[in-house]
Amino acid sequence: MLVEQFTKPLQTWYLTNKRDLPWRNCIDPYKIWLSEVILQQTRVKQGLPYYIKFTKHYPTVQDLANANEEDVLKLWQGLGYYSRARNLHIAAKMVVDNFNGKFPKSFKNLIKLKGIGQYTASAIASFSNKEAVAVVDGNVYRVLSRIFGIFTPINSTEGIKEFQKLADRLLDNENPDIHNQAIMEFGAIQCTPKKPNCMYCPFNDQCYAHQKSAVDVLPEKIKKIKIKNRYFNYLVISDCEDIFISKRSGKGIWQNLYEFPLIETIKTITEKELYMEIEKKFTITKSFQIELIQQNEKAHKLSHQHLYTSFYRLTLNKKDFLSLKDQHTLIQQNEIENYPVPVLIDNFLKLKLL
Repeated sequence: MLVEQFTKPLQTWYLTNKRDLPWRNCIDPYKIWLSEVILQQTRVKQGLPYYIKFTKHYPTVQDLANANEEDVLKLWQGLGYYSRARNLHIAAKMVVDNFNGKFPKSFKNLIKLKGIGQYTASAIASFSNKEAVAVVDGNVYRVLSRIFGIFTPINSTEGIKEFQKLADRLLDNENPDIHNQAIMEFGAIQCTPKKPNCMYCPFNDQCYAHQKSAVDVLPEKIKKIKIKNRYFNYLVISDCEDIFISKRSGKGIWQNLYEFPLIETIKTITEKELYMEIEKKFTITKSFQIELIQQNEKAHKLSHQHLYTSFYRLTLNKKDFLSLKDQHTLIQQNEIENYPVPVLIDNFLKLKLL
């Protein structure tokens, strides 16, 4: 297929079918960046309200840089993959410190910012500055693999290089902004992962996957890593007025988010077994009581982890209750909604079971 045989029909389709999205009506690299970070691993329908919230709370990159991290995480709550929010905040500070508060437009400067890889830098540079750099995201992988019949796994080193080379060759250097948005939009609403609209596709007479009945096969991926099951036993420790929460640290899931004191086990355990685990974890007397509040038999699914969660009320005497202040954060119970928490904690709080 010649380049113009791909580019012209693609752009014609786009100008007819594109969605009216707020970040497409501007060339502000800051707002384009916000949209790209929010939409990583997130559908437009879910991400759009967050984009509106972020642009309202932080209309400029300086506003975002000056924000408290916990406020940023709280605004992000529910989107998942919280490292995106932390990197967003760090990158905003980098723009203020290293670029005098002016969000960069060139690929070479964008790629220097925390959390911005080749795809995001290409998108921002082409959309805001018409720089001729080709984007390759999940939508682009799917479109190119199907139309051109490429079976190299898209999550392999070879695949990443092969698809980037093809995307570079196909790029309309005069209109890189339109071309990049067109191929991404085409993958998002026409050449979808399941049940693509092949009947009305401008490439259906040339598409390898359509002609060879390989639509459900492409793109190829190396099999995912094995799913890990984790068992979280949360302890609701309250005296009706105050309650204990803990801030997650380290590089694992939910870094810097808050949760209830946690005992993680290798399997679902009984209340008796939990009683023994509490004795090991806390230096308290044996005059405590535990009561199951909620047990979720259905897993909370993350990318490579399935979490099975149970919530227990832990009742302590006053001395033991106050002794936990060295290990956890004591806040007023009615203030817990002000803290950024994982979705499964937020869902529990909405049940009003405290």
